[in-house]
Amino acid sequence: MFKEVADIKTRDQLHLPVPEAKFETVVVKPSEIQKEMVQNLSERAAKVHSGTVDASEDNMLCITNDGRKIGLDQRLMNPLLPDDPASKLNACVRNVLQIWEDGREQKLTQLLFCDLSTPKNDGQFNVYDDIKTKLLATGVPESEVAFIHSADTEAKKAALFSKVRSGDVRILLGSTAKMGAGTNVQDRLVAVHHLDVGWKPSDMTQRNGRIIRQGNCNKEVKVFNYVTEGTFDAYLWQTLENKQRFISQIMTSKSPVRSCDDVDEQALSYAEVKALCAGNPLIKEKMDLDVQVAKLKVLKADHQSQKYRLEDKLLTQFPADIQQQRAHISALKTDAETAATHPQDKENFCGMTIKGMMFDDKKTAGERLILAAKELPDTEPVVLGEYRGFELSVRYEPVRNEQQAVLKGKAIYPVALGADPHGNITRLDNLLAGYDERIANAENRLENLLQQQTAAQAEVEKPFPQEEELAQKSARLAELNAQLDVDEKHHEPEMEETPDEESARPSVLAALNEKSDKEEPVKPFRSYSDRDGDAR
Repeated sequence: MFKEVADIKTRDQLHLPVPEAKFETVVVKPSEIQKEMVQNLSERAAKVHSGTVDASEDNMLCITNDGRKIGLDQRLMNPLLPDDPASKLNACVRNVLQIWEDGREQKLTQLLFCDLSTPKNDGQFNVYDDIKTKLLATGVPESEVAFIHSADTEAKKAALFSKVRSGDVRILLGSTAKMGAGTNVQDRLVAVHHLDVGWKPSDMTQRNGRIIRQGNCNKEVKVFNYVTEGTFDAYLWQTLENKQRFISQIMTSKSPVRSCDDVDEQALSYAEVKALCAGNPLIKEKMDLDVQVAKLKVLKADHQSQKYRLEDKLLTQFPADIQQQRAHISALKTDAETAATHPQDKENFCGMTIKGMMFDDKKTAGERLILAAKELPDTEPVVLGEYRGFELSVRYEPVRNEQQAVLKGKAIYPVALGADPHGNITRLDNLLAGYDERIANAENRLENLLQQQTAAQAEVEKPFPQEEELAQKSARLAELNAQLDVDEKHHEPEMEETPDEESARPSVLAALNEKSDKEEPVKPFRSYSDRDGDAR
């Protein structure tokens, strides 16, 4: 229904001259303090879930917000905590400095996005001031580092954007709300850094749309996504995955995007980042299988839907169309015989009967036909008489806004009437010519219908080609669910439990707490705007 009123073109369909983006996911290890904080979040969530704490004191929204802070930097929870050299904040600073140095000659610029811990000028610790201090300490001129928050008017913002485009300001920090849509600074942009992730997939689209944009002088650009392993970052990416599942299917219309439980390529990339944040290899395998099984199920559902549609056509549409086409061919052949037995002499007019009167003169017959058409009371056809063995009538066609003469035998042959009496008679004669071609075309259409019917029958009998793969992966996923205890069936209370005893619920945090020490290779994350997003 939405597509009946909406015409959607995504970036990948427009083929705009934008730079090629290379995506890199920078995964850092959490500090021991961050691990303890995540454990504490799990305990807080359990208390909120059990109802032992008042919502005014603690709730899931507060826990979620604290989880985002922990994933960004532990000092956001307590400014007195030490600065972890291995944090993703310091990893970002190192990457920014390297790119700043490499692009010194061309005055290449960078954007840093962070929605949390924006500068308030209240003396408290914030990520923005910490990054700027570290950049200045390593030799970056203060004039080349700016915050979008300092441009509090449209005039100041325009002046700041102009400096970024010219390369006078080479490092700009901001949030999605202030530095998203409407920020046109792409001229020299070579890198974008995402220190945190927004709540909506469109947030990432808008962020990356600042650099993957027309007018950028760089042919290749970099997009960095920073995540802290084993922290609440996994929850944030999972949230984006769930939202992206139904957004992409509505906006892209790509097969098999036909139902609201679909998983597309974007969901896969979000699941990949979510897996990078989790240390347990079983969790990573489960996340990957979740996406694969869901995708295979959608493919199977699409296969089944197509099979049902073909079965419906085989039962009703094809038989009806074939019968109708055969009847049409029979009618054409009968009318061809009628026309052949009532030929039109090129020299002499064969005559036309109108309202019981026989007209032997061609011009008179044509004039009387025009007059009869003008006397039509309404759009309903009026039978006038006979011409060359066919019933002759006239009618008004409101859609085309024209008067028509209609010859009727076994089939119906309409033609528009003009102002020329002789021309109208010629048009009627032309209707009754060329039956051999008409019959040949109708027989070709019948042959095509028969071939389509045969092909549909063969297609219906084909099984789902990936049935065995789906069965294997579903079985393995069930095993992993049992091992990780995340399947809801494993959380139903036993019959012996008392009514007051509450069964455990599946939790991302609980899964994260089971992470192992096994190292996993980091795969590059490809963001939303890299695939189907509209990066305007």
